[in-house]
Amino acid sequence: MRVGLHVPNFTWSDDQGQLGDTFATIARRAERAGFYSLWVMDHFFQISLNGPAEHEMLEGWSALAFAAGVTNHIKLGTMVTGVTYRQPALLVKTATTLDVLSHGRAYFGIGVGWTEEEHRGLDLPFPPTAERFERLEETLQIAHQMWTGDEKPYQGKYYQLERPLNSPQSVQKPHPPIVIGGTGERKTLRFVAQYGDACNFVRLGKDELQRKLNVLRDHCQSIGRPYTEIEKTTMDPLYVTRDGRNNSYTPEAAIEYFRGLAALGIDQAIVYMPNVADLEPLDLLATRIIPEVEKMEVAGR
Repeated sequence: MRVGLHVPNFTWSDDQGQLGDTFATIARRAERAGFYSLWVMDHFFQISLNGPAEHEMLEGWSALAFAAGVTNHIKLGTMVTGVTYRQPALLVKTATTLDVLSHGRAYFGIGVGWTEEEHRGLDLPFPPTAERFERLEETLQIAHQMWTGDEKPYQGKYYQLERPLNSPQSVQKPHPPIVIGGTGERKTLRFVAQYGDACNFVRLGKDELQRKLNVLRDHCQSIGRPYTEIEKTTMDPLYVTRDGRNNSYTPEAAIEYFRGLAALGIDQAIVYMPNVADLEPLDLLATRIIPEVEKMEVAGR
């Protein structure tokens, strides 16, 4: 089983001049600790779950490019990019550039988007939900076409590409893994089965997580795709300390949390930590938790 680190909050100090140094330190520490991947949100305002909109929020793909420059092997991804934020071909080009310059370490995280406040605030289009799903499907089709090197025109309902050229091509073959965010059973998980390489489930209990996995399995069966081809990921908070103070996980409790996910068939557990800028949690993960988690067999593999 693999462990990923999500960094959704960049409010660490009153001195914004230190923000880049702190983020670089976290990325390096995460890599040394044995994290498989490093993720950032692709938002322009901070979301209400983490704090007020005015709190610091880095643009996701630029932040990943910066992280690529200070690390060597940790995978890098957005969790996830809203389809309304960028034109599809530009987004594919951006993800390809990250993959090339990082020697094949990019994930391609994509979803329908949901934060109306930042769309209105920055004059970004925010069409109705049904249209955003249609745009997501066209974006996924464009991504697959561009990554196969097929330059014939793409004619969709929303996007028309005269020549979808993508040069250089990605280092990863056939393309960076496509992570489709969301848990919608009728459309999102069907898109995962049809177009994606990975899914992500955020803060779901055991029973609900198992139900979503069963729905994904059914979608895979309906189109004849092996369910095992899909990387199953979760994202949950993990507040870990050496002694379990302030209702945090002890290392032993964290190991059991990961063991439960492995038993459900989760390939990669992505966590975010309120004390990520401190030394203690990453040290505990490096020395006591991740070595045990990496030994765990994932059910169904």
